[in-house]
Amino acid sequence: MPIATVNPATGETLETFEPIAPAEIERRLAAAHAAYGHHRTTGFEERSRLLHRAADLLEEDTDSIARTMTTEMGKPITAARAEAAKCVKAMRWYADHAEGLLADEHPAQADVTDSGASRAVVHYRPLGVVLAVMPWNFPLWQVVRFAAPALMAGNVGLLKHASNVPRTALYLEDLFRRAGYPEGCFQTLLVGSDAIEDILRDDRVAAATLTGSEPAGRAVASVAGDEIKKTVLELGGSDPYLVLPSADVERAARTAVTARVQNNGQSCIAAKRFIVHADVYDTFRDRFVAGMRELTVGDPLDEETDVGPLSSERGRADLEELVDDALGHGATALCGGQRPKEQERGWFYAPTVLADITPRMRIHREETFGPVATLYRVADLDEAVALANDTPFGLSSNVWTRDDADIARCVRDLQAGGVFFNGMTASHPGLPFGGVKRSGYGRELSGHGIREFCNATTVWHGPAE
Repeated sequence: MPIATVNPATGETLETFEPIAPAEIERRLAAAHAAYGHHRTTGFEERSRLLHRAADLLEEDTDSIARTMTTEMGKPITAARAEAAKCVKAMRWYADHAEGLLADEHPAQADVTDSGASRAVVHYRPLGVVLAVMPWNFPLWQVVRFAAPALMAGNVGLLKHASNVPRTALYLEDLFRRAGYPEGCFQTLLVGSDAIEDILRDDRVAAATLTGSEPAGRAVASVAGDEIKKTVLELGGSDPYLVLPSADVERAARTAVTARVQNNGQSCIAAKRFIVHADVYDTFRDRFVAGMRELTVGDPLDEETDVGPLSSERGRADLEELVDDALGHGATALCGGQRPKEQERGWFYAPTVLADITPRMRIHREETFGPVATLYRVADLDEAVALANDTPFGLSSNVWTRDDADIARCVRDLQAGGVFFNGMTASHPGLPFGGVKRSGYGRELSGHGIREFCNATTVWHGPAE
């Protein structure tokens, strides 16, 4: 895949980039290794100062970087500005909280007396150079949620971004440079995916984090496993959205529209499978479909647009194949199911709701990356939970209920990294984020995320003489 900025709203190639040469990769690896030697010894006060400065600069750049993201991957401009604001928030949160999150731990003396220690301490120390392989769908946020905690812990970063968002990738390197980070602390590598293995195998790279597809995660994890290097993977999701009898159906249906089409439907944590109890199915269906039909599809730079284009022609073709397969096997399109006639250029797809889904359809098992929802009717909570878990993924889940017994059951039995009640899934710097099953492993954000790329060092002191 060429490294290029292609406007998905028009299909126009705006700029192409040559991959950096092997000699430049080597220079940047050496710079990262040298930078780590210094950055790891800095104190939290200095790291916090630098990250706060980066946050301030990003806040100032919001309008320009939002336009860059929209032009590169098609998200509505209002969502792009919100993404920048979210990154600013996360940077400041880690700048203010990292020292406490990585504070030394002092086991109670009574708990370690039989170890022979007069005292023991656990220190959190950085691992080194972390390679980040990041996707295009949240081109700023996905990077910042790795970079902010990694840099605050004393690590340094190498970014291999998706090949269709090179301008955003280069902006990120420049942002940290302008904030005052020393050379090598955060660098963008404009390389193709074929260069990742050699970079990851380099002894100067200590660990890797990847957000992306299951095949990409498998490839990176296999190389890292062979090299015995730490990885964190956040992969796909096919999140269930359960609506149970005691739910506020009006609010559940209204929120469901946003939960499905956020980021033009191209989000791992977007709700994708809407599992609705028979008692409230008809009401939810009618209001959900009406809400999807009312969305404005169009130019993502227009402030009034709700849904922009998919990021690539291939992405739209993949989505169309899933929908066509479902329709060919008996699914019903309650709305959408085709390209909108109003957009002759670009990679647009109409907001779609499919009903009468069966297990023989690919869409029952595969992730839909676009504004397409699947709708299921279930007879009871047992059937709802079983259907919710009938997926290879386990990133997050949503449940609408006001019944305490329902809540307890879903917390216990839903196979996911998160369960969000009476609201849509969202990430926050203070809460751990990640999944189970084929959605990956490890956690980002919160204290769990910052400690993923730290060495928990046990320091033992023998009896005093």
